[in-house]
Amino acid sequence: MTAKQRNKDQIPAYPLWITLPYTLFVAVLTPFYWLRYGPGNFLWFSDLALFAVLITLWTGYRLSYSMMAVGVLPLELAWCVDFFTGGRLIGLAAYMFDPKEPAHMRVLSGFHLFVPVLIIFMLIRQGYDRRAFKAQTVFAWVVLLASYWLTRPEENINWVHGAGPGPEAQKLLPPRTYLGLYMVLLPVAAYLPVHLVLKQLFRR
Repeated sequence: MTAKQRNKDQIPAYPLWITLPYTLFVAVLTPFYWLRYGPGNFLWFSDLALFAVLITLWTGYRLSYSMMAVGVLPLELAWCVDFFTGGRLIGLAAYMFDPKEPAHMRVLSGFHLFVPVLIIFMLIRQGYDRRAFKAQTVFAWVVLLASYWLTRPEENINWVHGAGPGPEAQKLLPPRTYLGLYMVLLPVAAYLPVHLVLKQLFRR
């Protein structure tokens, strides 16, 4: 990559009044999540978005948040809507209202509320990197394979065993057939439409 390309992809780091509190939050969240949920939990796309935003805050790198805009933003917005309905709409945020879940873990999970706001802010401030669709597709394939092979089926990280909780989320297809179809359909049915919208809404 040439110096000219780097200058286009990066701008000075974001203001410290945003960057430092966010960095501190991630530094606190990481060990708590690790101890309670295990390292495999960080393979969730939403958790990866947390770190991608952190990278952009320090470097101004457009591709990292643009990939998350393609791959994570719609689901995060759906999580926010579900949260404000008390987790009753689609159930994504239902655990936030479960008294069995420790209060401090629910507070930490509040990152789902501000990460999409930051991604949209970055899109407005820096625009959308059109390389994000291809990059996110390859990245997602790696993450899905890692989720399938490196985590327990009952965790069903990124729904690699079916769209729902636990390994019994789907029984219609053999597990690897489902995974293969999922890897094909995810970029076509989910990423591509978002990419086309972002490409029009957020130019350089």
